[in-house]
Amino acid sequence: MKNALLVYSISGLVLLSIGVGLLYTYPKLELHCMLNSYHTGFLDFFFKCYSFLAECPLYVFMLIPLFFKKYRITIFFAISELTAGAISYVLKQSISMERPLRAFETRPDLTFPFVEGVDLHSSNSFPSGHSSTFFVFCTVWAIVLAYRYQQTADPNDRKAKIKIILTVLGLLIFAALGAYSRVYLSQHFLSDVCVGSIIGFSVTHIVYFLGKNKLFKSQNKE
Repeated sequence: MKNALLVYSISGLVLLSIGVGLLYTYPKLELHCMLNSYHTGFLDFFFKCYSFLAECPLYVFMLIPLFFKKYRITIFFAISELTAGAISYVLKQSISMERPLRAFETRPDLTFPFVEGVDLHSSNSFPSGHSSTFFVFCTVWAIVLAYRYQQTADPNDRKAKIKIILTVLGLLIFAALGAYSRVYLSQHFLSDVCVGSIIGFSVTHIVYFLGKNKLFKSQNKE
C-alpha cells in the first residue's frame, strides 16, 4: 500500500506545484486565456458532462459500496467530503471572489473564453468546490485500492504492482481533468481549482491518517 499511495501522493503534490508555479509566473486573466486557448465542439460537450460528475454522479457512485456491506468506504468518503465542503464553503463566503465572467469585464482588451450553453456564475469563485469533490473522490479510492492491493496481492508480483500504480495515477488524472474542466468552462480561475484541489487532496489524507485503524481494521470482516 505504501508504495502505491506514495506514488499517488507525490504525483499529486507535483501536479499541484506546477499549478501554483503557473500562478506565480503569469497574470491571472492572461493565464486563464492561455489555459482556454483551444476549444472544439467535442471538448465543449466533453467538459460540460465531465464537470457535472461532481454535482451528482460521484455521490451516487459512492453509495454502491453500501450494497456490498463495505460501509467504511462510504463513511470515509462522506467524512472527507463533508469536511472539505465545509472548508470550501467558509472560504467562499469569507473571501467572496469574483468569477471569470465578472473579472473579465474590467479587461475589454481580452476575449473572454466561454462555452455555449453553460450557465456562468459571477461570484464566490474561490475555491472551487467541484475540484475539491473530484480530489476527495479520487483520493479515497486511491487509498482504498492501495489497501486492497496490500491485503491481497503477492508482493513479488511485478505486474500487480505496476497495475495498482497505473490505477492510482489514472485516478489522479481523472481528478485533474475534473479540476481543469472548471477552468475550461470559465467557471473558475486556476487559483480557485488549485486551492479546491489542495483542500480535497489534503483533507482526505488527514481523515485517513487520523482514522485509518477504524476505517480499515475490520474491513475484511465486512
